[in-house]
Amino acid sequence: MKKILLLSDTHSYIDATILKYVNQADEVWHAGDIGDLVVTDTLKKLKPLRAVYGNIDDDEARMEFPLNNRFVCEGVTVLITHIGGYPGKYNPAIRKEIQDNPPQLFICGHSHILKVMHDKQFNLLHMNPGAAGKHGFHQVRTMLRFVVSEGKISDLEVIEMEKRI
Repeated sequence: MKKILLLSDTHSYIDATILKYVNQADEVWHAGDIGDLVVTDTLKKLKPLRAVYGNIDDDEARMEFPLNNRFVCEGVTVLITHIGGYPGKYNPAIRKEIQDNPPQLFICGHSHILKVMHDKQFNLLHMNPGAAGKHGFHQVRTMLRFVVSEGKISDLEVIEMEKRI
């Protein structure tokens, strides 16, 4: 069993609220637009980190993290990318991979809009944790946390942080 903290779109921002939830997790997953690598360096010092780079990330982030990250965690096949789209409207760059080899859990960021949806066509769960940073149009900073165990995802929780200033 692993407790996962899922965040995205930090845009170089990390604070005590994010770190409080990091400390409660077993692993942290970041769906891109990291910004300054101080964010991921800080996360990695506390917990194992799985991440992808996003469209605002520089060459340094692109050297450290992949565009797409596919892995298995506690029997659940996971695919993370930054710009992924939504069920029925997947980004063309990732659509073929989802069609050819659908994961059980597909994660993306980019939109700054928190969404969790079931994709009936590919029988997968789609998650976008919204944005944990302060840059962008979103009003409330958000993250997700959940448990992965024995091939299942459970105990999904939306974390809403203070309004963005």
